[in-house]
Amino acid sequence: MNTELRSQLEQRAAKHAALADPARLWIVDLLALGDVSPGDLQSTLHMPSNLVAHHLKVLEGEGIVVRRRSEADRRRSYVHLLPDAFTDIIPGVAGSAHRVVFVCTANSARSQLAAALWEQASSIPAASAGTHPAERVEPGAIDAARRHDLALQATTPRLLGDVLSGDDLIITVCDNAHEELGARSGLHWSVPDPVRVGTDAAFDAAFEDIARRIDDLAPRLANA
Repeated sequence: MNTELRSQLEQRAAKHAALADPARLWIVDLLALGDVSPGDLQSTLHMPSNLVAHHLKVLEGEGIVVRRRSEADRRRSYVHLLPDAFTDIIPGVAGSAHRVVFVCTANSARSQLAAALWEQASSIPAASAGTHPAERVEPGAIDAARRHDLALQATTPRLLGDVLSGDDLIITVCDNAHEELGARSGLHWSVPDPVRVGTDAAFDAAFEDIARRIDDLAPRLANA
């Protein structure tokens, strides 16, 4: 682990530690709604002033809150939750990629949906492939894309070996494909196979699972 990464992790850990107290979480919840004076926090939390002051000092020390003097009565202050207080405690940059290749066994549903969703969320190119391609894209996947207003350019399922380049980031969206590829697999999303169930609900659940994961990863993956 390099020095810069260790420093970033330590800073994130310190913020998590500052929030690892029920009273401080309560304070943050209140401040998420609006600015509150220390005196009002004392009344709301039923807590002595010295303890409120301690919790605020911890939160201030980690860059989570700041106190501002009242423009009406300079003897009074308000505690304000900083807008970027939590940006550096969520998972950080995930790396970079020239292209993302989504892989499942048949390349007939999950990987096709994932590639189409990725193209909406990121400027990094995407493709999809299968370890054992089917003859066609599942109608259930096409219907799910239509229900969610996704432009799915359903192509004939393709073999991974015919699609993959050396610098691609592989994301398996199928347990079978992930375990078959082993060390070759990059990231893995364990998305249940909707084809086995065959219902609209199963395809919608797979769609929503993949969409949520892409919304999380895409902003954190840089274009190489």
